[in-house]
Amino acid sequence: MSMEQKQQVLDQAKAAIENTSAYKNLQLLFDGGVFSEIDAYAKSENGYAEVIAAHGTANGCPIFAFAQNSDIAGGAMSTAQAAKLRKLYDLAVKTGTPVVGLYASTGARLTQGVDMLSSFGSILNSVSTLSGVVPQISVVLGPCLGIGALNASGADFVILSEKAQLSLATNGEGGGCADAEKYGISHLTAKNTEDAIEKARTLLGFMPSNNLSLAPAADTDEPEDPQNTDVIKAVFDNGSFLELQSAFGKNAVVGFARLYGSVTGVVKTNGQTLMRDDCAKIARFVKFCDAFTIPVVTFADSKGFGCLKAASHLTAAYADATTVKVTVITGEAYGAFYVAVAGSGANTDVTLAWADAAISPLPPEAGAEIMWEDQMNAPKDARQALVKTYKEKECSAFKAAANGYVQDVIAPQDTRSKLFAALDMLSGKRVSRLPKKHGTIL
Repeated sequence: MSMEQKQQVLDQAKAAIENTSAYKNLQLLFDGGVFSEIDAYAKSENGYAEVIAAHGTANGCPIFAFAQNSDIAGGAMSTAQAAKLRKLYDLAVKTGTPVVGLYASTGARLTQGVDMLSSFGSILNSVSTLSGVVPQISVVLGPCLGIGALNASGADFVILSEKAQLSLATNGEGGGCADAEKYGISHLTAKNTEDAIEKARTLLGFMPSNNLSLAPAADTDEPEDPQNTDVIKAVFDNGSFLELQSAFGKNAVVGFARLYGSVTGVVKTNGQTLMRDDCAKIARFVKFCDAFTIPVVTFADSKGFGCLKAASHLTAAYADATTVKVTVITGEAYGAFYVAVAGSGANTDVTLAWADAAISPLPPEAGAEIMWEDQMNAPKDARQALVKTYKEKECSAFKAAANGYVQDVIAPQDTRSKLFAALDMLSGKRVSRLPKKHGTIL
């Protein structure tokens, strides 16, 4: 075969690959639709490998990405696909570059038998090895079942399109968007493929390249409405907040935002009791921010915890985190909740409080019961008056500040400037920890 003929064969193969849905999805992901393939002509059985691997930039961020090619054998996992993915993950390790996976696969090449266990296992190992080293995003665009679902859900963030199916079950049951949201598996849900990929690009805009890099800065944009009753909209740059897991753990809000152009992790509790899902949601988010040195700003307002085990998990996440931590008490913070997210247990760098915040070792009802036991036997209205008196006298933010439990008492409208000053002051924070592999509080 002449060189010209060989080139024609390669051109035909390239044209065939470029016409697949996987290639087109990668064009949506990468800036300008431009990327460089890795092992573009790798073969699997009688055709090309069931995945396209590539590198380039997305939203200005250098990334490695792969797209399972459902147009070739349904995107089924094979030894060839595993080899391409291993090379991609190895390159990500060497270069400290984020990985985005576009999942759409019917399963595995059954003709390759038990070799599939090794193929799936090698990818799962790569995902685990990279955890906490570079950000990983999974975008599930179709079926992703069995062991493949383990790989996808091991990423830091999981985005599902409305046609996605993410489940350990291989019989096609369950694993839709509603299930993923309910159990806290997914972080964002999209209405279609294009929307899912665009959400991944948006998320990448908040990500540092790796655990030794800083998150990218952007131009400052004033808040949407400085007088807004929603503290996030009032404090952070206009339109910059990206909420995660909005349908999971509804008594807490987590997500990324920008404060004067700098990326910040945001946690906000809504005044209710924090249950298991709320705690799990916050703890996972704080751990991610800590792994990549993203400051965590917590707006604290809660009646306390409703699940002891989950509360210990959340407390450990804050206590272990060495990234910058600033807490603003916007409502109630009593006992264990105060200690976990604002006090010595959280090892918070700066704790601020709004002037009307309530801070105390005990909830006002319990404190009043102890202080005025005899009087609390009075009718309901009288008891409520005693509780109100206790709250005003014993739980005030000014009393907490006088005792050193709050560094400053501020007006709500000053929150943005006070947070900026605190984060700027803490930007050079350095912490040395005891040598250990990891904590064991789960």
